[in-house]
Amino acid sequence: MEEKNKESTLARGKCELGISASGRPNSKSISLILVVAMVVPLLAGCDAFVRKFTRKKKPAEQKQEEMVIAPQEYVRPEISKVDQYRQYYLYWRSWQDELIESFNDRSNRKKQLSCIEEASKNLAGIKTLVGQKKQAKLDGYINDLAALGKDVGADYYGNNISFYRQTAEKIKRNVMKDFSYSQLKNDLKQ
Repeated sequence: MEEKNKESTLARGKCELGISASGRPNSKSISLILVVAMVVPLLAGCDAFVRKFTRKKKPAEQKQEEMVIAPQEYVRPEISKVDQYRQYYLYWRSWQDELIESFNDRSNRKKQLSCIEEASKNLAGIKTLVGQKKQAKLDGYINDLAALGKDVGADYYGNNISFYRQTAEKIKRNVMKDFSYSQLKNDLKQ
């Protein structure tokens, strides 16, 4: 009987330690060991981890540069009338080409209207640089572009795209013929 008591006491001791009667650790003891293995490093702490999350002291005085607010007038470099004309003419031609290309590609109406507007602005810029006779002629082309813009804006389905393309090409041809630099050398206002 004493031997049975010793064996049962040993078995109870092993169970309390988490070891089963067969000599293998049970799930409670494994989970306890894992928890202890995770908690001990957390309690001990990691120096890099602690340094990362501690507040750093702010310097006592930060040097702040004083802002200098002194208005300066920007003087635009003078551009000659010839250079202004060439710039307006180049921009107009680019926008006119893009307008014609948008009619070929059947692009959206918004892009076509934008091209017409920009081309008109650049023709108006050229108008300020030329004499009275040429201004009257240029007004006709600006009005033709405005009428083209109205027509394109009203044509939601793009039924008359080929007609609009022909009109834009005609305007381009006429402006290039009448307002090329070789034609206007002497007419540019000085």
